[in-house]
Order: sequence, then C-alpha cells, then structure tokens
Amino acid sequence: MSHAQSPGQAPDRPRPGPAAPDRLAGPRRLRADRARLVADVLRRQILQDAFAGGVLPAENSLATEFGASRNAIRAALSILRAEGLVTRVQGTGTVVAARKYPHGLGQLLGLAETLREHGDVVNEVRAAGLVEPPPAVAARLGLRAKAGTTSSVVYLERLRRLNGLPLSLDLTYLVPDIGEPLLGADLEHSDIFGLIESQAGQPLGGASLTVEAVNADPHSAAVLEAPPGAAMLLVERLAHLADGRPVDLEYIRIRGDRLVLRGDLIRQAER
Repeated sequence: MSHAQSPGQAPDRPRPGPAAPDRLAGPRRLRADRARLVADVLRRQILQDAFAGGVLPAENSLATEFGASRNAIRAALSILRAEGLVTRVQGTGTVVAARKYPHGLGQLLGLAETLREHGDVVNEVRAAGLVEPPPAVAARLGLRAKAGTTSSVVYLERLRRLNGLPLSLDLTYLVPDIGEPLLGADLEHSDIFGLIESQAGQPLGGASLTVEAVNADPHSAAVLEAPPGAAMLLVERLAHLADGRPVDLEYIRIRGDRLVLRGDLIRQAER
C-alpha cells in the first residue's frame, strides 16, 4: 500500500542495489596482479640492458620504485626466473641470466643481417637436397607439375646458432631453378636471402608472415637444446622476388627465451 507524500517532504531516495563484487578482492590476487605488472616492466628493462653490470636493484629498492610489497617483488622475480631471464647469486642479488635478442619486423632481413651487431650467426646444415614437396607447399610456391611428372623443390634444414647458442631451427623450401645452384654455396655462413638474390639477379621484394606461439615437439626441443614442451615462436614466411614470384617458403622455430620480435605500427586514419 503506497503512502501519499506530504507537502514539503523530501522525495524518497532509491534504495541502493546489491554491492558490485570486488573483482580485485583478496590479498593473493592483488599480489599476483602486482607481481605480473612489475615483471612486465622489469622484463622490458632487461631486454634494453637497463641494469648496470646486469644486476637488478635490491628488493627493497624495487618495492619502493613500484609501490609494491616485498612479497609482490619476490613473486615478480620468480616469474622472471621461471622464464630464464634472471637468477639469484649469493652475495650479489638478482642478476640477468640470459639475453633476448631483438628481431625487427619492419624489414625483410636474414637472421645474420638482423643480429650482426650481437655476434656471429653460424648455420649447421642438417639436410639439403631435392624432395617432392607436399601439394600445399608446391601451391604456395606457384609450382604446377606437368601431366605425368612430379615437381621437386630444394629442401634445407638448418640449425642456426648465435655466438654458439642454438637459436632457431629453419625448414626451407626453395623453387628448383633458384635452389639447386645454392646446394653448392656456403650455406653454413650465408643467409639464404643474399644467395637467392645473387642467383635470381634481382632483389627480394617482400614476404608474407605469420607468427604463433607453440610448444616444442620432442625433436625440435632436442635439436635446439631446450626443455621438452618449451615455448617456441613458429614463423611461417613466404618470400617473393621483386617481380612478385614466390621463391622461398620457410617454417622457422625460434627459442622463445632467446629472441624477441619488435616492430613499429602506424594507425591509418579512417576513411
């Protein structure tokens, strides 16, 4: 039954509804969130060689810098230790254990060209020769076999090391007229791109690229000296000459703890 409101009486205020759930409630969740945020910033600083001598600041200094608890800082450092980026040294503190090398996405460059300033890239050629490709590979390379014949491509498998450390396992398919002459080239110390351009008599024009995260299969893990199931970057790249002809299809497995992909993106104005 409703009651009439008396003149001058203040209008009824709406009753508040049920309180919204606190999605950040709980000290454990707050600490985990804070640790993740701290780890993200420290990871970037490690990649930029921001810490003199590779030694991170003391935990209390990091706690002050990030406005976080010591427990959150310890949790952040544990994240980075699990990634293999830092380690704890008695009497020194937390130090950088491994570097990740930058690989830009803005230009079509070979691995040795990209990492020239970081050391020497040497290739261990594990397989090289003519093979009959899967139909999907032949199609990507624009190869069409004549009736009653099969098309062949040059297949290369290379383990690529930077300063002696395994970095990537590259599986490469080359069109035969470009690839066959390269079987006698110095594949151990040369990038494929330069060899292709010399053989073709024209530069590469570009490439289509996909990158995804995968877990290392047992064979790849063993070759790259990584733990079974370790995180890898799988790059599929189809390169074509300046005239548009596809000539090189590659499947590249990169150790996720040794290389980081970088690029600059431009946002186009809406039309």
